[in-house]
Amino acid sequence: MIDKIWPSLQEAVADIQDGATVMIGGFGNAGMPSALVDALIAQGARNLTIVNNNAGNGDTGLAALLKAGQVAKIICSFPRQTDSHVFDALYRSGEIELELTPQGNLAERIRAAGAGIGGFFSPTGYGTLLAEGKETRLIDGRHHVLEMPIHADFAFIKALHGDRWGNLVYRKAARNFGPIMAMAATCTIAQVDRVVGLGELDPEVIVTPGIFVHRVVLGATSQDQRP
Repeated sequence: MIDKIWPSLQEAVADIQDGATVMIGGFGNAGMPSALVDALIAQGARNLTIVNNNAGNGDTGLAALLKAGQVAKIICSFPRQTDSHVFDALYRSGEIELELTPQGNLAERIRAAGAGIGGFFSPTGYGTLLAEGKETRLIDGRHHVLEMPIHADFAFIKALHGDRWGNLVYRKAARNFGPIMAMAATCTIAQVDRVVGLGELDPEVIVTPGIFVHRVVLGATSQDQRP
């Protein structure tokens, strides 16, 4: 019997090793799997490479992971905003490496990994510091830059509902990077608000099919909602 439900957040992240690359879904706080991030902080893995849209807000979630000193590098498109003081301090002191990637390129690099694409040419970033050291090509009269896929050892994503086969549906814009990150990681861990029985999710509205999900775990405030 296929059952991808894990009994606790702690067990779901227990095997994440030092030096792992971890994708974390979310656009700001929307869709951020905060309970999984908190579990990773408690687990203590270090020297991590994190892939996320931004670099944390305030002092919780991803920002707390950075503050704990567990992240060596972050790949993101929007590292600085009014409340990104944790990342800002680490970057200014040379304690964290940043790979800045335009948002569209970030999404496509993740999607390319999941789709098995070896690389793609994008006009975004041509003629800027972001193109230094990269192959360029003139295509239909426009200059393009070769961008490589981003693979991950683990992906943390947040979904609204999931079943024991790993099928997922999301809540509105909280979907954001979840579906493509699920396809780009060796092991995808989904934090869900509720686990439903098989057949309760309409196949027509399932966004991420269970083939791309390896572990499903209830969020910290949802532990009593498994059927």
